[in-house]
Order: sequence, then C-alpha cells, then structure tokens
Amino acid sequence: MINLTYQYKLAPTQQQQQTYDEWLETSRRVWNFALAERKDWYKSRACAIDRCSLQGEYVMSPDAPRPSFSSQCQALTQARKVYPELGTANAQMLQQVLRRLEKAFVSMWERGHGFPRFKKPGRLRSLLFPQLGKDPVRGNRVKLPGVGWVKMRLSRPIPEGFVIKQAQVVKRASGWYVMLTLQCDLEVPDILPHGEALGIDVGLSSYLATSAGELVPRPRFFKDLQRKLRLLQQRASHKVKGSNNWRKAHYKVAKLHEYIRNCRQDFFYKLAHRLCDGVGMVFAEKLNFKAWARGMFSKHTLDAAHGEFLRILKWVCWKRGVFYAEVDFTGTSQTCPSCGTNTGKKELSVRVHRCPECGYTTDRDIAAAQVVVQRGLAAVGQTVKMFGEGLSTGSP
Repeated sequence: MINLTYQYKLAPTQQQQQTYDEWLETSRRVWNFALAERKDWYKSRACAIDRCSLQGEYVMSPDAPRPSFSSQCQALTQARKVYPELGTANAQMLQQVLRRLEKAFVSMWERGHGFPRFKKPGRLRSLLFPQLGKDPVRGNRVKLPGVGWVKMRLSRPIPEGFVIKQAQVVKRASGWYVMLTLQCDLEVPDILPHGEALGIDVGLSSYLATSAGELVPRPRFFKDLQRKLRLLQQRASHKVKGSNNWRKAHYKVAKLHEYIRNCRQDFFYKLAHRLCDGVGMVFAEKLNFKAWARGMFSKHTLDAAHGEFLRILKWVCWKRGVFYAEVDFTGTSQTCPSCGTNTGKKELSVRVHRCPECGYTTDRDIAAAQVVVQRGLAAVGQTVKMFGEGLSTGSP
C-alpha cells in the first residue's frame, strides 16, 4: 500500500472562504470545550484524599467516566441537534478535531509531549475531511464538503492508479491550500544496497560534506532575514491589539515566516535530488539534533534544520530507488578513513584532518563523511574501500 500527499493551492471565492473561516472557528471551540472537559476530570482526581486545598477543588461525581474519543463523539452528535453552528459544520470534520485531541493526549503519555493547550482565535488553521465524494477532482477543480467545486492550481497531475482518500484544507498567510492523500494498492519491495555509495556529514561550518569530496555551503535562511523580521515584529507590537492595522502587521510577519520556510524546503529537496544522482546508496549519521539545539549555536542549528533535511532525503531516496541508512556517529571525526587510526579528539577550530600514521590529509568534514560511508558499507556487508591509497579490505 502506497500513500502519497499532493499539495495544491486553492482559489476559493469569497463565500467559500467565509464558510471555511466559520468552520475553523467552530472547530476551535469544539477543541477548547473537549479539552476543558478532559482537564476538569483530571483536576477532580488530582486532589488529595484526606484534605482540600486552600484555593478550591474541582468537585465531580466519582462515577463520572473519563472523557474519551468515543464518549465525546457521542456528546457531539447530541450537541449538533441543539446548537445550529455545530449542525451546519461537517460532522466528520468535527470528529477529526476530537481525534486530533486524543492523539495529543496519547503523545503526552507515550512520547513525553506537553499537555495540550487551548486554541486562541486564529490558531486552528486546518480542516480534515476523511471522506470525499466520487471523482472529487475534475481538471483544475476539486469538490470539497460544504463549498462544492473549488478552483485549484494543478501544479502536477495526479498519478494514474491512485485513489483520493481524504483532503486537508489549510489556511496560510499566502492563501488556502488543499493536501490530497492518494492511495494505491501496490506492494513496493524493499530497496536493497546497490551501486555506488555516498556518505554525508552534516554540520554548521559547511551544511554538509560528501565522501566524494564536495562541500556544500550553509545557507542562512533565517539569519539573512532576521533584521527584516525584527523590524516587522516591532511595528506589529506598536499597533492596537485587534485593530485592522494590527492584523495587517501580523500578516506581514506570517508572510515572511512562510517565505523562509519555503526557501528552506526548496533548498532541501533540490539538494536531496542532487545527492541521489548517480548513486545507489546514501549513508548518514544518526544524530540527536534536539541536543544540538540546546547548545550555544542553537539558533544556527535550528536555522539549518538538519533533522528535516534528513527526513526529506530519506523520502527522496525511497522515491528514486536509492538505499538509505544511518550509522553510528561515534568517533567519525576522530578516525582516519585511510588507515583507521584514532587521531584523537579535535577542537572545533581544527578544520583539517591530518593522520600522524599514514599522512592522509583532507578536510575534516570530508574525512568524517568517508568514515560514514565505510561504516555504512560494512553494515550492509559490502567491500569497504580505504581512502588515500586506494586500498581495499574485506568487510568485517
């Protein structure tokens, strides 16, 4: 089973935009009400058994069950008969809001995420429709629940053999977008190691270095526009909150943030496709980027977004039939790729690798990338090539 997500920009009319704006506000209120219901239940069970606090306690019947996704969906069905704003909105869309809240609590319990928060006006920007009608796309139009046919920019055709399963409408600073989930009942075999191997080492001095000796300079997407962003945010802070000028100023800030995001993603996809050209295997380090983001170069690390790039690289490798794997990062900058000698820990200011045993000299990041590709080849059971003199040794 293959699932793909294609994104297209919409061109809705004023009436269609107004309808979806009202549904976004209704979804936000459903989220806040369901979250308050769960939060009250937890607070009623959080007090001590033998005492009450000096401020107050949430009193609730001990027989009241814990609010869950199924119980809140049943309550939503009854509320739709009483409140007209809930009755006019799509029922499945509102159920997906409750499902999203359930996933937020599961992520809090199992993955260590924070407690779900209430949504302010304008914070909920997406509507998920799990079911569409028959043949929802015709030419450059898509049929969406509640608004009918909407014009869209068909930037790329929908591949044959795929069925549109669901649609998610997203409101951004640059306009409305629809993300169509396509599904095809096709079994895709796993990609096996083949062809030439390429190792990459990511960093901040250079964005990445390859085992072939290429150094990719690091683009500073956020850093280059930080001064302009600061100016726009200062102007927005001087406006009266809630006024039209305040909304216009915040719109400019959101537009610049979206521009930075688009530039970063465009660079990532182009670089990932360029790395996949002419190779059959790509190896990278398995790093903890959350720890990187807590260091002294946190702003530059978050601007580089290495974790997002490796996620995109993995997807591009799968799409183009290139084998992708991650190896252990321990000691990659301390190992000589020519003889395997441990050269000791280097300071960040030392950018050249010089081996005292064999005399192999190259850039520090390139040497680390060459060690990465050697570890990757050894992990898949292929012959490991030693750099420097062109010698080869069997894989362990």
